[in-house]
Amino acid sequence: MTGRTAHAAQPALARVLSGRMLLFLVLGDVLGSGIYALIGQIAADVGGMIWVPFLIAFALAFLTGTAYAELVGKYPRAAGAALYANEAFRRPFLTFMVGFTVLSAGITSTATAARAIGGKYLAEFMAAPPVLVAVVFILLTAVLNARGIEESARVNLVLTVIELAGLLLIVGIGVHALATGAGKPERAFELRTEGPAPLALLAGTTLALYAMLGFENSVNLVEEARRPRRDLPRALFGGMFIAGTVYLFVAFTCAMLVDPDTLAGSGAPLLEVVKASAVPVPSRLFAAVALVAVANTALMNMVMASRLVYGMAAQGAIPAVFARVLPGRRTPLTAIGFVTVLAVVLASTGQLAGLADTTVVLLLLVFFVVNSSALALRREPAPPGAYRAPTWAPALGALSCAVLASPLVHREGTVYLRALGLLAFAAVLFHAQKGVGSRFRTRESSGAALQRVSPPSD
Repeated sequence: MTGRTAHAAQPALARVLSGRMLLFLVLGDVLGSGIYALIGQIAADVGGMIWVPFLIAFALAFLTGTAYAELVGKYPRAAGAALYANEAFRRPFLTFMVGFTVLSAGITSTATAARAIGGKYLAEFMAAPPVLVAVVFILLTAVLNARGIEESARVNLVLTVIELAGLLLIVGIGVHALATGAGKPERAFELRTEGPAPLALLAGTTLALYAMLGFENSVNLVEEARRPRRDLPRALFGGMFIAGTVYLFVAFTCAMLVDPDTLAGSGAPLLEVVKASAVPVPSRLFAAVALVAVANTALMNMVMASRLVYGMAAQGAIPAVFARVLPGRRTPLTAIGFVTVLAVVLASTGQLAGLADTTVVLLLLVFFVVNSSALALRREPAPPGAYRAPTWAPALGALSCAVLASPLVHREGTVYLRALGLLAFAAVLFHAQKGVGSRFRTRESSGAALQRVSPPSD
């Protein structure tokens, strides 16, 4: 039985997501651990001009977002980037590698958020081994994921409102500082770098891009959206615009109120802003908001990664067992279990910064393929009412992704080694599955031949 045939026997995913729910899913996936945990690292690269890498990252992410918005309208199925690569290039190996790379990026992002849970924000309440906290948290998100997409979306809605409120609080602190003359706005225009300024901005942009990631996950919910061709592009662009605008104001406030060296040395940079402000906000309250934000990032990545595994299995790219849907809840239970195990392994063995940078490198490779796919599929007519990107947008998107993924950005060699290791593992899986499939087809054809030449039994 092929994966496609197996999928046909399974119940369909429930179409319960409205346009508003999709918007909050995108916003909740973009907002989160990146801005709360990594803004100090950006300050270490560029000094007070933290907002500049965020502005560049938003522009680059928007270019790739146009490719996703167009392709999801043409091919409204849950496999996302892997599906687009297959439609554009018809290379099974490339399709598999793209799908597995997206999967790896989602899981490394989940592991990143899980490790951040046990960091300095949690230290405001209790001391606990970060690995243990990460593992327990991942298991809890898996349980919620298995209960159903509607339940996950509702929890995401609540968590997104909380984390957005936390970021708006930082913006409000900045406005108060400007009004009272307490801040130093000129510091936000000071560029401090140890090397050439363009390279420093490039390094800061890659970290800021991690904070913008998540928009691409929305296309994996297309089979659970009520009106996917209309609502998904709107939710994608709307979520990116809101998140990007908030990030710019938060970055400006951070530089205005806290010295970049202090931000760079802190594991909870936004908490430093709260402590430095004249606004009476309890540290524990804001730490709780930060933990909610990080938790929401992990939850959304687990939801999206499991749907991606389901979509790949439904298309026959991986074994059909991963397309099994829990009848009562109508959730991809086997896929959820698979991504949970991988996330636990990564969270138990990796560190926060390395996992975050690995996520960025993996997704930049995927974005390059997605932008290239959009260009290759320009000849395909779009359905009525579907979004169509200007040709220059995915072209610039592909170029920018290639530059940011290259060694021009000074990142640790272990990041490339981890990414290459995951890609090598994917290649081994592909060829192993191909070999098993070939042997299965050989036995099937041999059995059919024997039936044709053997006399019927009594």
